[in-house]
Amino acid sequence: MDNNTFGFDEVLMSDVFESDAEFIPIVTDEDEQNVSAFEVPDILPILPLRNTVLFPGVIIPISIGREKSLTLIKEIQKSKGVFGAVAQKDIKVDNPQKEDLYDIGTVAKVIKVLEMPDNSTSVIIQGKKRFQIEEMITDEPYHMAKVKGLEDEKDEKQKNEFEAVVSSIKDLSLRVIKASSNVPPEASFAVKNIENDAFLINFVCSNSDISVGEKQRLLAENKLFDRGMLLLEHLAKEVQMQELKSDIQSKVKLDIDQQQREYMLQQQIKTIQDELGSSPIEQEIRDLKEKATKKKWSKEVKDLFKKELDKLQRLNPAAGEYSVQHNYLQTLIDLPWNDYTKDNYDMNRAERILDRDHYGLDKVKERILEHLAVLKLKGELKSPIICLYGPPGVGKTSLGKSIAESLGRKYVRMSLGGVHDEAEIRGHRKTYIGAMPGRIIQSIKKAGAANPVFILDEIDKVNASAHGDPSAALLEVLDPEQNEHFHDNFLEVDFDLSKTMFVATANTLGNISQPLLDRMELINVSGYILDEKTEIAKRHLLPKQMENHGIPKGTISVSKKVMAHIVESYTRESGVRELDKILAKLCRKIALKIAKGEELKKTITIKDVAEYLGVVRFSKDKWQDNTTAGVVTGLAWTAVGGEILFVETSLSKGKGKLTLTGNLGDVMKESALLAVEYLRANADKLGVKHEAFDEWNVHVHVPEGAIPKDGPSAGVTMVTSLASAFTQRKVRARLAMTGEITLRGKVLPVGGIKEKILAAKRAGITDIILSQENQKDIEEINNIYLEGLEFHFVKDVSEVLRFALLDEKVKNPLKI
Repeated sequence: MDNNTFGFDEVLMSDVFESDAEFIPIVTDEDEQNVSAFEVPDILPILPLRNTVLFPGVIIPISIGREKSLTLIKEIQKSKGVFGAVAQKDIKVDNPQKEDLYDIGTVAKVIKVLEMPDNSTSVIIQGKKRFQIEEMITDEPYHMAKVKGLEDEKDEKQKNEFEAVVSSIKDLSLRVIKASSNVPPEASFAVKNIENDAFLINFVCSNSDISVGEKQRLLAENKLFDRGMLLLEHLAKEVQMQELKSDIQSKVKLDIDQQQREYMLQQQIKTIQDELGSSPIEQEIRDLKEKATKKKWSKEVKDLFKKELDKLQRLNPAAGEYSVQHNYLQTLIDLPWNDYTKDNYDMNRAERILDRDHYGLDKVKERILEHLAVLKLKGELKSPIICLYGPPGVGKTSLGKSIAESLGRKYVRMSLGGVHDEAEIRGHRKTYIGAMPGRIIQSIKKAGAANPVFILDEIDKVNASAHGDPSAALLEVLDPEQNEHFHDNFLEVDFDLSKTMFVATANTLGNISQPLLDRMELINVSGYILDEKTEIAKRHLLPKQMENHGIPKGTISVSKKVMAHIVESYTRESGVRELDKILAKLCRKIALKIAKGEELKKTITIKDVAEYLGVVRFSKDKWQDNTTAGVVTGLAWTAVGGEILFVETSLSKGKGKLTLTGNLGDVMKESALLAVEYLRANADKLGVKHEAFDEWNVHVHVPEGAIPKDGPSAGVTMVTSLASAFTQRKVRARLAMTGEITLRGKVLPVGGIKEKILAAKRAGITDIILSQENQKDIEEINNIYLEGLEFHFVKDVSEVLRFALLDEKVKNPLKI
């Protein structure tokens, strides 16, 4: 048998000796004397033990099953002799030989033989002394072997250390017994009452929870001190293991207790709620079911909702998944599936609203009215994707509100500036912590209708990153052929966006990907001319600022002339955003006067403007004069609208060195080189000596050197400036020009024509030179922008010079 607990395992002492007249103690002083004096016979019968090791002085019960072992025990019982108990190496061997047994064993004495109820035989044996097998003599009818007795060695020099080891063994043994639920209390009693150190070590060795091989190793150790140290190691491991098990069990018990406590509290809450009425959880589910009956969704969405609601009902409300599932179902409920507002097809009303809110922007208004007309005739139309692009402050975003009002639709706006995560558009899967739908679906939910006017603001500011490219996700949103089945990762079901009218806004088209541009109808919203700004300020901006600053209506009035002065002298922009700030400043000054009780003139004059707004901020952006050779006015496009710029050329005696300054880009520098080479090749036509290009240094400068400048459109301006400098002829008064040149003198078209025309009008220009191919751009511009301007379309540089240069020379010309 195998002792696998610390103590008397299968047979307790009280059970073994209940019929005996006296109790035989485990260890006594007399036993110690007898064991020490015990003589081991030279020849012993050997009893193989399958799964235990017998130690000297220790009493253990064993079960007898093999015939040879039963024969041996019966003869020993009759003769009252002793036998050798030796452990087997492999318990599966039924007829072990010498090589199957360990060499070291213990001489044993039979104390009692018990016939068990199941007809098996159990024997109580006591160990006497260790021995070593020298030779096996026979194995019939049982094993007989020649043996040699072994003595336990004690070293008097290690007496103190040995006593400490024994004390530690006793303490650790008691800790193991106390921590184990399988060990009977008799084991603790036995350990406390063993006074003999050797028997204590043997007793603990025999009853420790270690393998047969380790017990055999302890038995084979001759030195008691070393045997005690080995035992101490095993006990220390056992104590550590018991403590670890205890910690784990206490933690598990704590978790289980907490769960049980929460469960009991939940049950109590449920019982109380049942007494008072229905529980909030059940009420929530009932509300979801009731709302679902009113939704106009497809069979696919209806089946999905039913499936997900069943899943919610199976979840424990205390579980983390419950809130995620509930949030998902609430999103399905809140979305306007097939809920559409009715479009208003009153064309006159729509036109009035658009004209009321925005002055100008005729092309955009015309496009909206066209869309309304088609809707009215056909009744259904996939909404187009409109992209309004132009400089800041021209009313691109606010135009969306007017479109929504004219159509009678809901209005939502989504700013794309700085968006760099694809999940912002498509959402996260609901398995993620804190998952939610993308901003497209969130905005539709906020609108409460599936056909709002949806403003995608600053679409050119979308940035790609490691989290994906949001502009790629927008491809599906902005394609009328695809957005009928828009897939949001959170919803996991398609949503129809085909009835939504998307209006995108952008400052420039250069940052928008080509596939995205192909899906949108581009409408250029250019800057305003002076008259338009003046009207916008009088109609919209000034009344709004007066209201914002608490100034009663009619307190002040600003004439058209004064407002034009404010626009020209205090702002320099394509839109009206800066003008709005200037008018806010004007209203603050007036509000201060009213608050102080000072006298206030109702009519604001130009003199009053200087008092309120300070000195004039802008005055240099005007055509100056043509008294200096080599100074020509050019037209440039910027992100905030058109500007005029001056190209200046100066000549000095030298060796033909060309210097370019003014923070010019590579393309602009190339235009200057082309201009010089063209003049060299056509010097005869201009009446310039060829030697002049080698005898005069040329310096070309574009003022405002702190501002970077680039692009090919200054080509004609540079060639005219150089030609004027070398011929010393005056440039035509109030003339501006733009166009790219080639080496053979061709004038190529450029962009931004409308912005450049507005800049020319602001600067007091009357004549503009453009490429012949830009004539089509002029024809598309409203006549109001062209009033007071005369256009000269050219194909070749020679035509430019023929018109731009006068025959009259400047005063005090250089002798070239």
